[in-house]
Amino acid sequence: MPRILLIEASATRRRALSTMLSQKGFEVRILTSYSEALSALAHPSQSECEAIVASWPEYSDHRADDLFSMLRSRTWQSLPVLLLADSTDGGAVNWLMKRPASALLLWSDYSDAPDALEKLLNPAQAGETPDEDSSQNKQLRVLFVDDSPTVRVAFRRLLTAEEYQVEIASSVDEGYEKALAQPFDIAIIDYFMPGENGSALVRRLRETPATSSVLPAIITGTYSDRVITESLSAGAVECMFKSEARELFLARLRSLARTVLDRIEIDNERRRLHGILKSVGEGVYGVDPKGNIQFINPAALDLLGYGHDEDLTGRNAATLIHFAFEDGTRIPRQACFLSQCYQNGNQVSAWQTVFWHQNGYPVPVECTVYPLDIDGRREGAVVAFRDVSQRRILEEELRWAASHDSLTKLHNRAHLEQALQQEVQRLRRSDQVSVLLFIDVDRFKYINDTAGHAAGDQLLVECSRRLKSRLRQSDSIARMGGDEYAVILRNIGGGDPAHIADEFRKSLCNEVFSYGEKTYRITASIGVALMDRATVSPGDAMANADIACHIAKNRGRNQIHVYDADNDERASMDVELNWSARLEEALTDDLFVLCYQPIMPAGAIEYDHLPQQDGAIWNRYLRKNAACKVYFEVLLRMRSPDGEFVAPNAFLPTAERYNMMLQVDRWVIDAAFRALKEATEPDLSIGLSINLSAQSLGADGIGAYVTDKLIEYNIDPNMITFEITETKAVSNLTEARELISELRGLGCRFALDDFGCGFSSFTHLKHLDVDYLKIDGSFTQGMIYDPVDRAVVSAINNIAHSVGKRTVAEYVDRPEVLSELRDCGVDFVQGYYVGRPRPQLRPSIPQLEVVDPVEDNRVARTG
Repeated sequence: MPRILLIEASATRRRALSTMLSQKGFEVRILTSYSEALSALAHPSQSECEAIVASWPEYSDHRADDLFSMLRSRTWQSLPVLLLADSTDGGAVNWLMKRPASALLLWSDYSDAPDALEKLLNPAQAGETPDEDSSQNKQLRVLFVDDSPTVRVAFRRLLTAEEYQVEIASSVDEGYEKALAQPFDIAIIDYFMPGENGSALVRRLRETPATSSVLPAIITGTYSDRVITESLSAGAVECMFKSEARELFLARLRSLARTVLDRIEIDNERRRLHGILKSVGEGVYGVDPKGNIQFINPAALDLLGYGHDEDLTGRNAATLIHFAFEDGTRIPRQACFLSQCYQNGNQVSAWQTVFWHQNGYPVPVECTVYPLDIDGRREGAVVAFRDVSQRRILEEELRWAASHDSLTKLHNRAHLEQALQQEVQRLRRSDQVSVLLFIDVDRFKYINDTAGHAAGDQLLVECSRRLKSRLRQSDSIARMGGDEYAVILRNIGGGDPAHIADEFRKSLCNEVFSYGEKTYRITASIGVALMDRATVSPGDAMANADIACHIAKNRGRNQIHVYDADNDERASMDVELNWSARLEEALTDDLFVLCYQPIMPAGAIEYDHLPQQDGAIWNRYLRKNAACKVYFEVLLRMRSPDGEFVAPNAFLPTAERYNMMLQVDRWVIDAAFRALKEATEPDLSIGLSINLSAQSLGADGIGAYVTDKLIEYNIDPNMITFEITETKAVSNLTEARELISELRGLGCRFALDDFGCGFSSFTHLKHLDVDYLKIDGSFTQGMIYDPVDRAVVSAINNIAHSVGKRTVAEYVDRPEVLSELRDCGVDFVQGYYVGRPRPQLRPSIPQLEVVDPVEDNRVARTG
């Protein structure tokens, strides 16, 4: 059973590859980082293996550089290495070219890994020439032909003493027969022999394909211009003389030997490059400046549907491969972008186009064009391409997920906000009137808490179906989050907005909701906002509908309210001013309260015995790891006059509108650091994750404030992580980067919260040097219903790991979600199922377990 070292950071890829190799009979030892691999290889006796499978880094990594440099050292250079990469990286190909016993596979072709390993481990069976015939240790074979027995014996002794492998012959015919029977590198042939002279044998060797690679030299007893001229014309590469000094003869022979060794080295390199070309999973072809195909690899033939390279070599790529657009419209040769690249020597990366399959259908591809410039001459180009059909499908799924709610399949808040923006702009050019409805399902929390999450989910699906049945083709509906919906009713004409809204309410109320053996009466509160040419902005429309919905709920629920600017604006202002005064009071009188929600390492969970009770796995973790490092996210609450906790979504919007968030964030930082200092004991290490608002990101002095507080409370910066939401960071990109750089320089860490909620999320990783990605909770919650959400979580996790970042999955509210996250390979988990928010940190682990949990609304943050 061959022993394999597998070096891979991604848990998902690691699991898939190790399982497949084990099933194929390999004994797999897993190393999860380049650092771990370096440590293992530093002690060869402890890391015995017959081959290594390693992932090539997508980004610069000095530990990876050290590892691959070590594998090229004399100690390890003969060990077979199979690289897996996401693309045909130039660095990977260059490393392969300089190292024997290596091959490259794309991750998209990882299922070919067992076959590739078999070829590396058994090169003779795979039809490959082993390295023992390399030019460095090759004993050159010399055929010496002379009709004199004495001369043959003398030169045989001389050549053998110089460690050449020598065979002798006495005539042209005998020499030719021996050259056909076995391979020789050099032939030294006497010119004057009975019958035919030596130039005849030189000519035969040159003209016969089986012997044309032999380097022939003529040897003669006397100098003659005619002999030398005739010999060189016949194809001899050197003329030697029997009478010359032995050292001069051997020097001439060594010159021939160097030529042979150089040729062998070039031939080995050519075969090696050919092997690499065959092993690369991407399609690769080469063209001359006119676009005529010079070579093509098996992967390209397979992708394009051809059986043999002869079907394409010598023919024009623009005629066979990229002759038309995706819709079939022909591309004039002079307008063909790729043809211009071949001709002009342009380099192109990640160009998306279509190539045409032999069967006549387009194949979406991403190709890279590498111009060939040899000694200043333009020699054409090499094109590497891959089929991106599956990626296109995934991109479409990601686009869908970015604009839809995975549970109800309705559009989400982000899509509705865009649609509302377009509707407000349209109304400015029209005399029409439209309506925005905010719908709140009144008894959702009761059903969700008493009948369970599954019942709550089913209720939301059923409400979505009933509301959607009321829509006209021109209307739009979205789930805004939780139990809230919004509907845009375009151009209601002369219809009564209150009557229209009440019809939606009745569609929810007229039928009971059944789950299991129980039935529930459903009611809804609906806020109505009219929109016309005078509507200032989408934000105003949403605020008006929201206010109207709150008024409907405050009047007893199960009713509708149409927003009235004259009457409702004062009520809205009263609410805002009340909250503003309460915020000032909370800041002055310390009426804010911090709560702490545990963040648990996913690898520490016993997945085979998942309890149903919320928080049980956290308590189990604490009992078994009494001296471990524990992590909490800091959550903010306000204490109401009656002693109840108020969730932040009730007061933070007012804090943002009245520019009070910087004061709130400073209070949270000071209180959290003070609590951490009081809770920390020698055998207890606590890490805190603190949210920062957009106003704090853009404020001067926040970095200095954090620094002062770290010093004041003697807090280890490594124990502090600051969370910034993706949308807030992007809208304050320059300030965010400066603050991240300043605080990371102290040792603090950063997490990008709600990652994935925007379709351009992955591009933000280039600009924000964060340590963690907190996967947007909407994807986590949707994993068990929607394979697209699961694919998004898996993709975010894999990309995060490939760039050296760790992942946190939020909103883990049931064991089924946790099991899915394990399969995706996330690093940390957080949510009600892991542990509910707790009102304070206590100085010992047992006490941390028994603090009463605090309810929150699962969207609570400090900023």
